[in-house]
Amino acid sequence: MFGPDRRCVVVVGVQWGDEGKGKIVDVLSEDADLVVRYQGGANAGHTVVIGDAQFILHLIPSGILHPRTTCLIGNGVVLDPETFIDELREVESRGIDVRRRVLISDRAHLVLPYHKMLERAEERRLQIGTTGRGIGPAYEDKFGRRGVRAGQLRFRAELAEVLARHVERANELLGLWGAEQRADLGEHLDLVGRVAPTLVPMLADTGRVVHEALRGNKHVLLEGAQGAMLDVDHGTYPFVTSSNTTAGGATVGSGIGPTAVDAVVGVIKAYTTRVGNGPLPTEAGDGMDERLRTLGGEFGATTGRPRRCGWFDAPVARYAVRVNGVTDLAVTKLDVLDSLAEVPVCTRYRIDGDTFDEVPAEAHQLALAEPVYEVLPGWQRPTGDARSLADLPSAARTYLDRLQEELATRVSFVSVGTRRDQIIQI
Repeated sequence: MFGPDRRCVVVVGVQWGDEGKGKIVDVLSEDADLVVRYQGGANAGHTVVIGDAQFILHLIPSGILHPRTTCLIGNGVVLDPETFIDELREVESRGIDVRRRVLISDRAHLVLPYHKMLERAEERRLQIGTTGRGIGPAYEDKFGRRGVRAGQLRFRAELAEVLARHVERANELLGLWGAEQRADLGEHLDLVGRVAPTLVPMLADTGRVVHEALRGNKHVLLEGAQGAMLDVDHGTYPFVTSSNTTAGGATVGSGIGPTAVDAVVGVIKAYTTRVGNGPLPTEAGDGMDERLRTLGGEFGATTGRPRRCGWFDAPVARYAVRVNGVTDLAVTKLDVLDSLAEVPVCTRYRIDGDTFDEVPAEAHQLALAEPVYEVLPGWQRPTGDARSLADLPSAARTYLDRLQEELATRVSFVSVGTRRDQIIQI
């Protein structure tokens, strides 16, 4: 994937998240000098399986599992300091050197306890399907010019004054919304006092670090969280996250210019899943959703919530490939379909008598979409040992060819299991 003309590569999900980006980032990180997480927060979870060990990473980039890789948390991330430190300790407990290999942008915003209180109170009112981890309110504060940035941990006296104002405002909102819980300024001051000694030594101008690495012809991987259909601009609004999950957000959230990106790898599951509320046109019925959930272990890495499951949705993928400028596809979880006799693929939608080959802008329209399916034969043979396209059953190759044809984008990786080695690189 990396080479003289591909020094900066973006990895992005092209469904509703949970596509298996962690594994693809882990595989690509073997040749990367820097891995940069560019948006989102602890509401995301990337799962990587190495041998018998499973790592679930929420904030630390997946590249941390490769000893020579430096990992950056970019300015576009909202960082929960307590969750981050807990994750550091968990990874360190497994014998992985972390602290000398992780840098945090001093421009990244912090998620604080009052953000979580506000999100839980608002979720009770609006029922968007958030994780309750404070991500939305943290981004609201960022764009409302009242956020707290990681670099402010260097200036504790000034930060205390800022926190006093923000805690007061949060409590006013909690009262207006009828919430019983209130934020405590003393607890917030104690929190920043506890986390500052760990975080401050990791602070850096990470955008400059990436820029200098690219000037030195090093390989940089930009790692996104969630998926394109959860993008605040391009997703199924309002059932979205609070950041730009698409590839366009990668350079903004990493602190580099758009001309630095050489390739965009779109990670896509061989079927479709979604966590939480919002339209899912190809959601399977007749118990097949539960079968896919069981076969694929479809439970959220962050929340543990069961994922809604359905068939491959080409209109969603086609749209996501376009808005991300995807150059290469990584198809994951092909092995989950191994036992099925037939595998439907949604090629377009019918909505009120009209035909659509991409996703309409309004969520209420998408909720009315009737999928038009093309049913392909299953292969009913295990694929977990395949390490080349030739090793796959012919029906599985036909399925991949059909996805490639629908999306007009080449398939460069196929994952056939949870382990690091269960991948076909084309």
